[in-house]
Amino acid sequence: MAPASSSARSASARSAATARPAAATRPRNRKQLILEAAGRVFSERGYHNASMEEVAAGVGITAAALYRHFPNKYALFAACAHVMVDGLVAALDEVPAEASLTEVLTAVTRITVAHRASGGVYRWEARYLDREDRRRLAVKFGRLVERVEEAVQREHPLSDRRLRAMAALGAIGSITMHHTSVAGRRAEDLLLTSALRVAATDPAAGPPGTHPVELPARPVPRTRRAEILAASVPLFARDGFANVTNGQIAEAVGLTPSALYRHYPGKIDILAAACLQAAGLLAQGVERSLHEVTGPHEAVVALASTYVAYSFECTELNSVAEAELAGLPTDLRRPLVLAQREHIAVWEQQLRLARPELDPRRARVLVHAGFGVVVEAGRRLRWQDSPVHRAAVTALVVGALGL
Repeated sequence: MAPASSSARSASARSAATARPAAATRPRNRKQLILEAAGRVFSERGYHNASMEEVAAGVGITAAALYRHFPNKYALFAACAHVMVDGLVAALDEVPAEASLTEVLTAVTRITVAHRASGGVYRWEARYLDREDRRRLAVKFGRLVERVEEAVQREHPLSDRRLRAMAALGAIGSITMHHTSVAGRRAEDLLLTSALRVAATDPAAGPPGTHPVELPARPVPRTRRAEILAASVPLFARDGFANVTNGQIAEAVGLTPSALYRHYPGKIDILAAACLQAAGLLAQGVERSLHEVTGPHEAVVALASTYVAYSFECTELNSVAEAELAGLPTDLRRPLVLAQREHIAVWEQQLRLARPELDPRRARVLVHAGFGVVVEAGRRLRWQDSPVHRAAVTALVVGALGL
């Protein structure tokens, strides 16, 4: 048989290509897509509740394909925890050494808002990293803080520049911890302005018009059920809910593990009780703080003072409630989400009365920025409770709110 001509071969090839589907083209940035999807899943579901299958579905690949990029869930989680900080450090490396504070914080804000859905992993879930990954993450974050601190001190040579730098970063990072719908550019403007105000606030001066805060006393554990709850909270705060066993809880209260079930159906019910206790204490504190205020400005300062006092007095309880809420089943989580919304609604209402130019969404974003200030400033102060520390952090929160 005579060999086919080149034109015949080309026609044959075209016909074959038409007859069979083209092989899927693997995107060059697939690893980045995986990290973004994983960051969203870990942020929303928590490390232990997230699955590789969920991440794979978010990228549109099979779990087997995902394992070709990351050998296990921990490796993927560790990469996610580092990617946000790596992006922030890289962004600041491109900013000139003597850049203004506005330029420095603008770079941080843009990266944070761009990765809003996946950027919250490091804040709460980093406790599940091993010691070496935590150390590496701390070194990177320290680099970031130092760069911001230098710019803060150049423009505002006030007291405790490190505290103000971390608080400003807390205001910016708050956008990763809630779902308020706001356009990217508007979010950047709001957070940048809030962070700049925090950096310019003198924490030593304290906020104007503050009143002593007296939170309701935490209930004394007088029953076995209350003892179990009181013993569980520090364990959950230290090791993470998923890593604490019934045996550890039982040992802390002198029971056998099987005896726990006479008081709580399961470990998850202990966690739900802890979150409810946190919500109740905060709600009672807010009610007391607003009892005698005379105007919206005073009300906002009272709310800030109360939240700061609560965060310092109930650090472990608050951290458990904030970090573990996403892991609760829907029926147990629902009343807690409602309590959170009611708390934020009180802030939003008073802030809008004090600043009438704010619409509800902008006010809500700023309220969360204030919460972010408390988280990072508290960590900087190692949650060592004192009137001086409370006043300093309250002043930074009031600054973040733009009062």
